[in-house]
Amino acid sequence: MLLRRGDRGPAVADLRDALASLQLLPSLNGVDRGSVEFDTTVDRAIRDFQQRRGLIADGIVGPVTARSLTDARWTLGDRALSYTLSAPMTGDDVMALQTRLSEMGYNTGRPDGIFGPLTDLSVRDFQRHRGLADDGVFGPQTYKELNRIGRMVTGGRPQYLREYQLVRQAGPRLHGKRIVIDPAHGADDPGWCSGEARSADLTFDIAQRLRSRMVTAGMAVTLTRGAHQNPSQEERAAFANDIGADLLLSLHIDGSPSPHACGIATFHFGTDSGATSTVGETLAGLVQRELVARTRFADCRVHHRPWDILRLTRMPAIQVEMGYLSNPVERDRLLSSDFRNQLADGILVAVKRLYLDGRDDPQTGTFTFSDLLAHERRIRDSA
Repeated sequence: MLLRRGDRGPAVADLRDALASLQLLPSLNGVDRGSVEFDTTVDRAIRDFQQRRGLIADGIVGPVTARSLTDARWTLGDRALSYTLSAPMTGDDVMALQTRLSEMGYNTGRPDGIFGPLTDLSVRDFQRHRGLADDGVFGPQTYKELNRIGRMVTGGRPQYLREYQLVRQAGPRLHGKRIVIDPAHGADDPGWCSGEARSADLTFDIAQRLRSRMVTAGMAVTLTRGAHQNPSQEERAAFANDIGADLLLSLHIDGSPSPHACGIATFHFGTDSGATSTVGETLAGLVQRELVARTRFADCRVHHRPWDILRLTRMPAIQVEMGYLSNPVERDRLLSSDFRNQLADGILVAVKRLYLDGRDDPQTGTFTFSDLLAHERRIRDSA
């Protein structure tokens, strides 16, 4: 169910209550809940909340904004936390718990606000180490013990070291790396359209070109959808998790009511509280630099976002906005087969640079597909 400006009724009253609990609006007092309206004040508060959380600030309360409103209402200690397989608990309190345990040296994985198996294992380990019953339930006693002891690790980014070490251990070769490519939209969701050009078709075409190059380099590559499919973000992330991918690359083409909007932007998982996918951040930076150098499009920079395609994946994931179909100049270039090859080459080279990790690393924008294959052969022959 979507809520937007002009709606009224009990659901809007519930929304007002949620915003009031976050001190974004005053509380409702003695008002008929059936007559509460989604007015300008509510619209402004929702946009403010969305902007704070890194969501698209469109003033529309859909599933992602609704979940974020619920998550934001919880602080650590408000409720007992535990792992439930069918419907994992989520919230800012879970994120805070993951961050605290990670700082103490426990491997909760990337702090994402989802109480999953790694968080459960870390809570049990903490309980055992502190002489508590290791039932995995983060209740009052475990919360009291967590607050009682000092942090064993302060500062730094423990999860960065774990993610970075996995990349180093994977080695510089692309051969055998498992990559999931996610072409955005599909089926009944064409994305931004300009004439007969549809974002869904263009992202799928670029995904196929990128897959062909990666397979040639020896990588195991899978797409999240076919030409006429449109899985949800949750389904796309689950697909990548199920096959144990090393990286997920989500490909998008943007659009805007203004024909002047332009440029390339890349996103990785992260929140304003500091939680981030550090390898995702590194890869996003590499992709951004390669594509801007090769296309000469405007540099709209790298950003962190809590979007589900980035948050729900257990591997580093990025989302690339490869230009604006609504911009006449960028549209003409995106419709060019040679230009789409440029985009595929740039993304592949950026992935290669991630695994090279600065070793024998050519200048940005100059590493060709032929150079990459030659480099792979040299590594293979010297092994």
